[in-house]
Amino acid sequence: MAMRAVKGLGAAVLAPATLTILTTTFPEGRGRTKALAIWTAVSSAGGAAGNLIGGVLTDTLSWRWILLINVPIGAVAILATLRLLPADRSRAASGRLDAPGAVLATLGVTALVYGVNQAGTQGWTALNTLTGLTVSAAALIAFAVTEARYATAPLVPPGLVRLRPIWAGNITMLLAGGCFIPMWYFLSLYMQDVLHYGALATGIGFLPHTLVGIAAARLAPTVMERTGARGLIVLSAVGFLWQSTISTGSGYLDGLLGPAIVMSAGMGLLITPITTTVTSGIREQDAGAASGLMNTTRQLGGVVGLAALVTLATADGGPDLSYRAVFMATAAVCVGVAVMALALPAPQEGRGESVAMRR
Repeated sequence: MAMRAVKGLGAAVLAPATLTILTTTFPEGRGRTKALAIWTAVSSAGGAAGNLIGGVLTDTLSWRWILLINVPIGAVAILATLRLLPADRSRAASGRLDAPGAVLATLGVTALVYGVNQAGTQGWTALNTLTGLTVSAAALIAFAVTEARYATAPLVPPGLVRLRPIWAGNITMLLAGGCFIPMWYFLSLYMQDVLHYGALATGIGFLPHTLVGIAAARLAPTVMERTGARGLIVLSAVGFLWQSTISTGSGYLDGLLGPAIVMSAGMGLLITPITTTVTSGIREQDAGAASGLMNTTRQLGGVVGLAALVTLATADGGPDLSYRAVFMATAAVCVGVAVMALALPAPQEGRGESVAMRR
């Protein structure tokens, strides 16, 4: 568990760093939208490769190899970074870490997930559940006060959160994370527990999701020009509603493939406009904070959404998960994403160019 925490720290640093590089390199407009679409597609391609290679390694060697293989991959990534990316510019800021804010935010999120998880086994009025939710509320309120009044270098500058693209985009991303991240968990369980697929077959079963998501992400800039960001949201809700019709008697072709195409198309078309909105209209020095906040809200939505959906799936106390209830609830959240998208401002075309673009 300690090593998982270390891996999580690395991921929390890496994901916003890559997004910050893009947003500080490309000015707002078509160029940045295209770059973000490629960034989304490459992320999906990595997921596809991980599913397939992980399945092969688990079936032929051991599940431990799915962890070990990341060491040489990481070494290649480090060498590529040193060779291909320009050196960081010197900064006048002290670079101090907002340690109290980091502790309070982590405590608040962890306690929230703990409380929701406990509700699934002990009920919403149980002592452990109420304790977790109370600690979470207190820590998150203290975090907000600390960032607004006491932090000299806040993790989340209060002025940044007040920008419409930031708060609207992050709430939308929070809800989207609560839909898409749990989807992989429950579909994986369905393929292995209901369809009795092995690790490799499960990885192959996710290929349609990933390939459609990659294609949709690459098409997102073109579609955005015709429909706008708001018009890309509803498709995912239709896919999750369709997925909710599966039962323990469904097969892959009649139960998963069709919804996979619709859900993944909606997901691929959704991420690029949200990311474009969240990274629009901000100063270069705030790009890191905006990118980190977006990554945090997406992961938070996934963690809390998964905990809540597991609670829902096991609410009847039976031995089988209620996949119908899970995907019906997820479709409802997707409708909320669509409603929230009405608050998204239209991204503005950038007029200036960054130093990197002029080069």
